[in-house]
Parts: sequence; structure tokens; C-alpha cells
Amino acid sequence: MRKFLIGEQAFDEDAPELRARLEQAYTHNVRPLCQCKDPPLPMYIARVDGLHVIKRMPLSGHRHHPTCPSYEPPYELSGLGSLIGSAIHIDANGKAALRLDFPLTKKNVRNTPALSTHASEAALRNETKKLSLRAVLHYLWEAGELTEWRASWTGKRGWSRVRASLLNAALQMTAQGDPLSDILFVPEVFHQEDREGIAARRAAALAGAYASRPGPRKLMVTVAEVKEFAAARVSRKIVVRHLPFPFIIEEGTWKRLGARYETDLELWRSSEDFHLIMIATFGISDTGIASIEEIAMMVVNENWIPFESVHEQHLLERLSRLKRKSVKGLRFNLSREQPVVSVTLPEQRPAPVAMFIVPPGASEDFENALAEMIDTIPEITPWIWHVTEGEMPRLP
Repeated sequence: MRKFLIGEQAFDEDAPELRARLEQAYTHNVRPLCQCKDPPLPMYIARVDGLHVIKRMPLSGHRHHPTCPSYEPPYELSGLGSLIGSAIHIDANGKAALRLDFPLTKKNVRNTPALSTHASEAALRNETKKLSLRAVLHYLWEAGELTEWRASWTGKRGWSRVRASLLNAALQMTAQGDPLSDILFVPEVFHQEDREGIAARRAAALAGAYASRPGPRKLMVTVAEVKEFAAARVSRKIVVRHLPFPFIIEEGTWKRLGARYETDLELWRSSEDFHLIMIATFGISDTGIASIEEIAMMVVNENWIPFESVHEQHLLERLSRLKRKSVKGLRFNLSREQPVVSVTLPEQRPAPVAMFIVPPGASEDFENALAEMIDTIPEITPWIWHVTEGEMPRLP
């Protein structure tokens, strides 16, 4: 059980008086301190489903004690490792400053929208030290603790909770020097009885996406669940859930989207339980048409955990029934030709476990890079599934 220090007062995680104290601390911007180590580690307070919840600061999981629920294994196991200190800078207040490799403005001339930098292209450029659009989506997912799962959460994570987690994570980030939360739009769950309130909040949130003056126009970023793709007169429409209007994407970009994200789209279409998440930069014309500039996608399972193959989903399905916590590793800018941890089990004893999947056709370079990664983290116990050698090995 975690213990927190708020001001001069210490609280157990299940203390009845903690809820009221968190409300006060949230109002006055007071940071709780996790006492799993000495000196204590700063945390922050988020508001989720009407409740105040204590969350770890960005990129601080590896600093917590291994027995602390806020602990995460070293980020060097995922694609995040190569971005720390270059694409992501953490300041003294725990804010993450993001360096992006895509623009947040557009000149007032007709440009062809583009897909976000593909992972293999980034690898050919020796892993750009800026965040691709996909990497921003991965970082929001990780910072929002949406990569974590345990069986007791079954049925308790829907889009409302996903949205709150993403927005709370964005409050701890800046992009191009400005708060990411100012330009991030995540559709609110639609409720018929509150349609007018939802419409008013949506209009206020989207105000910055409209072209308002001469010169470069500002773009916004949206994270949303794709409902369907539909044909338009000379373009395509992406219909997302909880929004009364579609996003328009040009035909050429649509064709490249289908080719680049063929694997994700195939996985999404294979089961009604899966969700397709898009992140896109967009603007809204004077006529009210929302047009996508750049886009990236990610498929997630019924628990909103990202995965990239049927083998990885099989592993996640097995782990989802366990009481212990699992944490999904993400690629960020890395290509599929480079190894990353699939899942970590941080609560496993005597040491946390890092689970790797070696896909069919993995090269010798892949195997060597995996062995080198494992050697650099001796405090972690490796678990490896070579898919071509047969069924999944026994779980730890």
C-alpha cells in the first residue's frame, strides 16, 4: 500500500480522509509525495470520472521502489529510451517538453496532407530525435497509464476513462513551448440528455482550429476512435465515434494510409472487440469542414491496450486474466525491425519480468539487438517467445 505526504500530513492510500485532502490539494496545486523512497517522489493529482486520483510524474516510474504500484521498469526497454533528453525534456516541475517532427501550423495555400513519419523511414534517418505523430500518441498512452492492466479493472475502462487519462496526461506536457492540452481535442462521450452541454463544450474546445486571420493558421491535434471510413465526392471521410461530423482526408493520402497501416487495419477488422485509434493534426475551414493534415493510427484491444500482432494480442489476453499488473511496451519512433519489450510484469518476484516476442522472419540483427538489450538490464528477468518455435512458453 502506498503512503503519501501532502503538505505536512501523511496518508495511507486507503485513508478515508484522503479524498477530501486531495480535493484541497488539487485546487491549490499542491503535489503529493510518494513515500516509497527517501527522499519522497513528487506525484500529481488528476481528475478522473469525478474523482481525484494520484498519478506518477512523467518518466518517473523507474525511480519508484520496485514494490511500489507506481514503479515501472526502465524505459530503455521500449522505444522511449532513445527519445529521453532529445525529443522529451522533463523540467524541474515535472513538465515534459516535446520536440515534434510535424508542424502545428499551415500556410494558407493548398498543400497535400501527409501521413506521419513512418517508423522505417525514421530508422533510415538514424532515429530522428523528434517525436513523430505516432510517437506522440504512444507517449500520451503511456503517460496516461493506459498501457497498464490488471484483471480487477475489467469492465471499468471505457472511452470516458480513456479520454480523461489522455487529457490529464496532456496537462503535464508542452509542445513547441505551449501547453499540449490547449490544442488536444478528444471527443467527449455523447449522452443524449446532455447534448446541448456537450455541443457547447465541443465548440469551445474546437475554437482554435478555425482559420481566423491572414498568415499561417494554427492546427489542432485530435485523438479519437475511428468508427468507419466512407467515400466522399473527391476525397474520403473518417467517421469517429462521439462526433456529429467527419474528418476529410484527400484521396491520395487515403491510399497511402491504407498501404502504410495495412497491418493495423487488418488487425482491427479481424474482431469487433478491437478499436482503431487515430491521432491527426487538423484544421477547420470557414465553412466548418474539418480536414486532416497528418495522421497516424494504432490498434488496441477491448481493454484499450495497444498491440501489433495476433501473437502479442494472444499474450495480452492471457495476462488480462491475472491479478498482477502488466505494462505494455510501445515503439514510439522505432521500426518493427527493432526489438522492444512487449509486456513487463513489474510486480513479479524476485525480479520484474520483461516479455519479448521474436516474430517470424526476425533477422540476425534483430536477435543481436535483443540480446544486447537484455544484457544492459540485468535486474530484469527476460521471457522470450520465438513464434516460429511453437506455442507460447509458460508464463512466469
